[in-house]
Amino acid sequence: MKIHNLAFIDTETTGTDPEKHEIIELAVIIARQVPREGKGPRLEIVEECEWKIKPQYLERAEEEALRINGYNEVDWMFAVERKKAMEEFAKKTQSCIFVSHNLVFDYGFVVKAFEETGVENRMHYGKLDTISMALARLYDVPLADRFSLRALCELLKVENSKAHTALADTKALVEVYRKLMGA
Repeated sequence: MKIHNLAFIDTETTGTDPEKHEIIELAVIIARQVPREGKGPRLEIVEECEWKIKPQYLERAEEEALRINGYNEVDWMFAVERKKAMEEFAKKTQSCIFVSHNLVFDYGFVVKAFEETGVENRMHYGKLDTISMALARLYDVPLADRFSLRALCELLKVENSKAHTALADTKALVEVYRKLMGA
């Protein structure tokens, strides 16, 4: 796993259930793990990408999810088809380790999008969840009583002024990871 790139991933969705809802925004930041003597790896950003994805089942969307994610028809006017987004995403994340904040949520939606589009998921089998990492690393820190991305950004002094947009949250995720891991 040490030789594989990390794919920091965030999704914005039309709800909380991957069986019923869908990804409408997807972002990935690919980072190379650069070995350092006596320390964990330093991260070197290779590429960052984001896709606004045309919703196919907007009638199933939760209004609260659309409000939080800032969905509107104007901003999604030039959104790409889900299959095209997943094909491009699959190429960029090939052999990468999936890293997310609330891994179960994001991974569930990504896997469902791969299944529904027939695009092959070529990522490495390894996965990292920054909520679990934060709980382990910050367990004894009195101010660490919540582990949402927002709470960790506040605690670790990470800027995320555009929360709930996929690329902004992914950038914040990379910085939270760096601070947790000294990368």
